[in-house]
Parts: sequence; C-alpha cells; structure tokens
Amino acid sequence: MIMKKLWVLLPLLLSACVGVPENIRPVENFRLDRYLGKWYEIARLDHSFERGLSRVSAEYSMRDDGGVRVLNRGFSVQENKWKEAEGKAYFVEKQDQGYLKVSFFGPFYGSYIVFELDHENYQYSLVSGPDKSYFWILARTPQISEETKARLIARAAALGFETGKLIYVNHDE
Repeated sequence: MIMKKLWVLLPLLLSACVGVPENIRPVENFRLDRYLGKWYEIARLDHSFERGLSRVSAEYSMRDDGGVRVLNRGFSVQENKWKEAEGKAYFVEKQDQGYLKVSFFGPFYGSYIVFELDHENYQYSLVSGPDKSYFWILARTPQISEETKARLIARAAALGFETGKLIYVNHDE
C-alpha cells in the first residue's frame, strides 16, 4: 500500500521540481544557439552546492542527443581547488522559450528558467529555479556595469526575489 502511494506521488514530486515560480515568465524568442558558450555568475542566492565558491561560471554546449551539456565550475578558496559539476538540460515546452529542465543527479530535474535576457546581444540573463530561492544573474563577462547590475537586481526584486541576500561573485584570481 505504501509503495503504491509512493508511485502515485513520485511523478507529482518530480514535476514540482520543473515548475515555474509565481509571476515568473520564461522569455520567448529564445535562441539556444546564441545562449551556448560561457557565462559568468555575477550574483546568486545561497545554496549548499555553490557555497564558498568564487570565479563561478557555466558553460553550455550541445549534446549528441539534442540536449544541452552544462558544465558548472567554481573555485573553492578554502580547499584551494576547482570544483566542477556536469549536467544535462532539455527544453520543457517549446524550443524558443527560455524554459529548460536541468539534471546533475540521474533522473532528478530542476527548472532552469531564463526570465530576463539581453535579446539583442545575449550579454546578460536572469535565471530562476523551480522556486524563488534559486536565482542567478549571469553575464558573458566576469563584471557588468553598475547600471546594468542595478537594473537587473531591481527587476528581480520587483518579481519577489530576496535580492538583499544576494552573494556577489568574486572573479579576481
């Protein structure tokens, strides 16, 4: 009886991880070919899997199966070494919408929602996870102008992200 209940609940639990937070809308006219490549983490909300890391970047490339290879890297000053995590991502709905699911752990996926994007030059993006405790500001360069950063933070704050708790990533060697 318990196993039967678990099998009924499991799809609900897994689908909740690829949901979209309230009032967050994935960008439309998303071009994966332009999004591929290296992005630098400018700021993030704290999570154990990135805690203590500096010089954090993500590199996106195509997989043979049509998905996206995700390679996250960060430097642990405390351990004096680089840490890497490789994952895979796939579109959840349409391929021209910034709404993907990403996995670093087998069959378990989480949302990767691009909800703000420099459509003209693909130089910055705002990314959310399945809820508003997951948030990143990404850019093609390790630093962005203070004006752009302030505008992106204001946008995130207006949507309910706790921007007062942002960790600003150090990219100095």
